[in-house]
Amino acid sequence: MLKIYTVSGDHLARLPVDPAVSSTDMSNGVWYDLINPTREEEHLVEQCLGIMVPTRDEMKDIEPSARLYAEADAEFMTATVLSKIHEHDPVKVPVTFVLRGTALVTIRYAEPMPFTTFEALALRSSGRPLTTGEHVMAGLLDAFIDRIAQVLETTGEDLDAISREVFRSRIKSANRKSRNLEGLIEKIGNKGDMLTLVRESLITILRLTTFHQTRLPNATRAPRDVRQDFKVLQRDAQALADHAGFLSNKVNFLLDATLGLINLEQNQIIKIFSVAAVVFLPPTLVASIYGMNFQVMPELNWHFGYPLALLAMVASAILPYLFFKRRGWL
Repeated sequence: MLKIYTVSGDHLARLPVDPAVSSTDMSNGVWYDLINPTREEEHLVEQCLGIMVPTRDEMKDIEPSARLYAEADAEFMTATVLSKIHEHDPVKVPVTFVLRGTALVTIRYAEPMPFTTFEALALRSSGRPLTTGEHVMAGLLDAFIDRIAQVLETTGEDLDAISREVFRSRIKSANRKSRNLEGLIEKIGNKGDMLTLVRESLITILRLTTFHQTRLPNATRAPRDVRQDFKVLQRDAQALADHAGFLSNKVNFLLDATLGLINLEQNQIIKIFSVAAVVFLPPTLVASIYGMNFQVMPELNWHFGYPLALLAMVASAILPYLFFKRRGWL
């Protein structure tokens, strides 16, 4: 799919895309949005702007020289963004920004929510002024950063809830508590995966804005407001990256604490079995002695031998328990 937007006043207006119309009639666009493009749509954009549209394999390349480069008076910048966040199964997808003159081309093979949000705002006449491709790119990056900020806020709240479950649990049953801790480990792991994706996305956005800013001094077309927008975007992305790092540390802390509590629960169970073994070992020893079938055992003829044996077994069970209790081992 190809969407073409042009300037109408100080906001965007969508142009109809007709393959029968000459490319020169669509060369006045400000934003060319390629979504799962066909080769014909890529060829149309290439004719309009005189550039080569990167392929899907080129967009996935992780080398900085392949993701951020300048060619034919155009900047090619690829960022990793998050998609399907609202479905609780986020994935990272590459999005390429090609900036040439006053026109911007975006190539993507997914539909992240910030694109939809920005498009709705950009078409409003009461929205922020959008007259060049740089304004559009700054607006898109701002939408991505806002979305990431929402994800981090939600993740922080979820981690606070997990922290309360870990340290303030009111579950008394050992089995239920153990199952609850195991479920918390799964939740913590999901939050850790989310933060990993968020940090990777923020790093690519930081690299993209840094690359673009290094080229702005040589570009006479960049107005002051665009320079300021990209500086603000870079500061916001850095602040969110620091916050994501803090939350990642919290995830590691909660994971260690949860595993520690599980180990304590297991040690408590082993401790109960050990105490039971120690308590019942002396009575078992007494019973086994008088259960031997030797012919000469004087105690067998005692009138009070049976109650004395029972008393010895009870005493041999109580005395070790009291000793351990006094030493604080129980």
